Amino acid sequence: MNSFWIYTIWIPGFFFFFGFQGFPVRSVDMQRATDNITIRQGDTAVIRCYVDDKVSKVAWLNRSNIIFAGEDKWSLDPRVDLVNKGQLEYSLRIQKVDVYDEGSYTCSIQTKQQSKTSNVHLIVQVPANIYKVSEDITVNEGSNVTLSCLANGRPDPSITWRLLNPSADSLEGEEYLDISGIMRNQAGRYECKASNDVATPDVKYVNVVVNYPPAIKNAKSSETQVGRVGVLRCETVAVPKPEFEWYRDDKRLSNAQGISIQIVGTTTVLMISNVTEEDYGNYTCVATNKLGIQNASLFLYRPGTGRDLNGATCLSQSLWLLLASITCLLFKC
Repeated sequence: MNSFWIYTIWIPGFFFFFGFQGFPVRSVDMQRATDNITIRQGDTAVIRCYVDDKVSKVAWLNRSNIIFAGEDKWSLDPRVDLVNKGQLEYSLRIQKVDVYDEGSYTCSIQTKQQSKTSNVHLIVQVPANIYKVSEDITVNEGSNVTLSCLANGRPDPSITWRLLNPSADSLEGEEYLDISGIMRNQAGRYECKASNDVATPDVKYVNVVVNYPPAIKNAKSSETQVGRVGVLRCETVAVPKPEFEWYRDDKRLSNAQGISIQIVGTTTVLMISNVTEEDYGNYTCVATNKLGIQNASLFLYRPGTGRDLNGATCLSQSLWLLLASITCLLFKC
C-alpha cells in the first residue's frame, strides 16, 4: 500500500507541484521487475537506468527517500553522483560502498501516460575477517585443548584449521578446534583460515607447545684405550629442555681435572681425557625436567672386553612412576 502511494500519487504529485522539468522526455529501458547487484565493500557501484524520448521526469530513490530528482541532488552523501552518458543514461553511482548502502534503489520515470519504475536491490559483500583468535599456548601432554577462531563477513565465512607440521592436513573444527588428550606430535603451528570467496581468505596462526618428560633416545658407550679420550653421549627428547647430571656409581660428577661435561640442547657429553684403568666402568646419565626423569647406564671399557658399544641399559621412568614404585615397596602392595 505504501509503495503504491509513493509511486502512483506521491512522486507524480512531487513532479506536479514543484514543476520539475528533469531530463528531455525519454522512457525507461525496463529490465526485470527487480535486479540484484552484488558489490564488494569499498568498491564503486553503478546502478544503471536508461531512458528514451518519452520521459518527462525522472528520479532516483532509496527506501522512498529521494536521492536525485532529475539532475538536482537531494542526498547529502558526497559519495553519490549521477552517471550521464549523453541523454540516454540516468545511472546512479555510489563510491566506497559500505554495508549501510545495501537495499532497494528505484529509478522512477514519469511519462505523459503513466509512471514506471525500475527496481534494483544492492547487495554488499564484506571480505572475511578474523577478529579474535587464541593466543599462543603451552600445555602438558595429555591435556585437553580448545583453540578458537572467530570471524565475520558477508556472507558468513567458513573456517578451517590445519596443523602446519608435518603434513598440513585439514583438521575437523570450525570456530572452535577441540583436541582431546593432546600428544607431543600435535605440537606446532596451527593455521586458522576464514574465507567467503569475496576476497583473499584471512589467515591467523596459533603456536602450541606441548610439554612432556624426558626420553633418552640414544645412550652411547665408549671403547677406549688407556691414555686416550673417552666420550660418553646421552641424547634425549624433552620439552622443556632437561637438566643433566652424570654419575660414576653413586658419585655425582662435575667438571674437574680430566673430566668435561658438555650440554648442547637436549644432548649431553661426558669426556674423560687420558683414560686410566680406574676410569673403566659404569656411568649414569640422568635427564630431568618438571614433568619427569629418565636415566641410562653407559660403559667406558677397554678394547677387547666384548661389550656392545650401544648396549647401554636404559631405564625409562617418569617421576611419578618412580614415586609410585617406591610407595608400592614401602606398603608391600
